[in-house]
Amino acid sequence: MTERRIVRGRVDGFSPWEGILGASQAIAVGDHVHVAGARPLADGVPQGEGDPYEQARAAFGNALEALAAYGLTADDVVRTRVYLTHSRDIDAAGRAHQELFGAVRPVATVVVVQSLVDSRLLVEVELDAHRAGLAATLEALEGKQP
Repeated sequence: MTERRIVRGRVDGFSPWEGILGASQAIAVGDHVHVAGARPLADGVPQGEGDPYEQARAAFGNALEALAAYGLTADDVVRTRVYLTHSRDIDAAGRAHQELFGAVRPVATVVVVQSLVDSRLLVEVELDAHRAGLAATLEALEGKQP
């Protein structure tokens, strides 16, 4: 398992493309956390290959793991974005979304794209989350780090 770490409000360690792009998996800005480009990967290996439901579950799992680094959960999610390579996969990805966020009902966008960065991937997701007081909590924690 790749180590996830918060550095100056950013979470790194989720994707082999972070270094290439000069990007982080997640970033906290005030009381908001933005998680981008969560893919169905475990140690760089695609999960649920060929299965859009399993890939959506794995991608959302990685995105929620990034949120967990800030102490947030699915209950804090206010927006989701799902990128699919095939429109036929909306029901499968939607089922995974419903299982994870049905009680929360964040605003959601689904976009069909021609392809993703790895041709074995059918799904990629993004999350935006909010928790009042998060910025103060993170600032206090940062002050305690060596």
